[in-house]
Amino acid sequence: MKDKKPFILIACILVAAALMFGIYLKNKPEAEPTTGKKHVTVEVVDDTGKVSEYVTDTDAEYLKGLMDELMKITDFTYEGSISEYGLYINSINKLEAKYDDNGAYWAIYVNGEYGQYGADAQPVNDGDVFRFAYEIYQE
Repeated sequence: MKDKKPFILIACILVAAALMFGIYLKNKPEAEPTTGKKHVTVEVVDDTGKVSEYVTDTDAEYLKGLMDELMKITDFTYEGSISEYGLYINSINKLEAKYDDNGAYWAIYVNGEYGQYGADAQPVNDGDVFRFAYEIYQE
């Protein structure tokens, strides 16, 4: 009986993980259908408080797609890395946020509210205003 306990524990963990993944997929944010253009605004607030604004029409379903489009048609740039949590934004408009050095990171705001999703999971809807703000985490 003692030999079966680790297997039962692993099986329970796998079932719980599968259940949590299923719940995530069911509750994943849905973007508007991509038929037609969506009029959106992207604001970038740098470390000095200077705001750069980009207004465009897009078919992008998610914010990352919009960011990729902006790179092609404006002076907007970004660099990021993929982690287990999705796209982590390292720099915008050549300004790097070094969290390990000083707690700096790029915060995402959607229509004035702190974003609940990363750029690769944040839906783009008509009329949205996205703000990337260079912020310093303070405890």
